[in-house]
Amino acid sequence: MGNSKVRDLKIDILSDNWYTLKKATFEYQNKDGEWQPQSREAYDRGNGATILLFNKEEQTVILTRQFRMPTYLNGNETGMMIEACAGLLDEDSPEACIKREAEEETGYRIREVCKIFEAYMSPGSVTEIIYFFTGEYSREMKVSDGGGVESEHENIEVLEIPFSEAMAMITDGRIKDGKTIALLLYAQANALLVPDKP
Repeated sequence: MGNSKVRDLKIDILSDNWYTLKKATFEYQNKDGEWQPQSREAYDRGNGATILLFNKEEQTVILTRQFRMPTYLNGNETGMMIEACAGLLDEDSPEACIKREAEEETGYRIREVCKIFEAYMSPGSVTEIIYFFTGEYSREMKVSDGGGVESEHENIEVLEIPFSEAMAMITDGRIKDGKTIALLLYAQANALLVPDKP
C-alpha cells in the first residue's frame, strides 16, 4: 500500500459466501492535515476480462443475453441483460481467460485478440479490474453452439447483431451494460466497424 494519506488500515471479512465482502476501517488525512476515521466496504470477486467479437466484412458483433439477478433487484423488469462476452480470470492470464470465455459462451474459437485497455468499472464498491479486448470472428471459427458451462448453471443466449443496431440499442436502452457500451463506443471511435454502412 503506497498512499501516505492512509494509516491504521484494518480489514475485516463480512462475508465469503460467494465472493468476499470486506470492511476496511482506516484513517485518511484530509487537505488540512487532519486525520479522519473512515469505514468502507469492498466486494472482491477477482479480476475479469471482456471482449467485443466483430466481423468487419458482415458489420456484425456477437453479444450474449442472460439473466442477471442484481439488475432484477434494481428494477430491470425481466432481469435479462445484453452483454459482451466476459468472465473472471481465475488463475488464467487475461488473454487466456477471454479466449476460453469466448469459446464457452459464444462457441467461437478466437485465435487472435487485441487488448485495448483495462478499467475499474465500479471503484466505489468493487475491487475488480476488467481487461478489455477486441477480436475478429468468422464463420469457420464456430466450433460449438456456445451458451456457457452447464455445471456453472450458465444459460446464455448467443446473439449476432448488426453493428448499427447494437449502437441503436445503447440509445434506446436495450443495452445497459457498462462494459458492452464501452466496447461498442471504442469500436465506433476507432472505425473497427461503421454503424451507418448501407
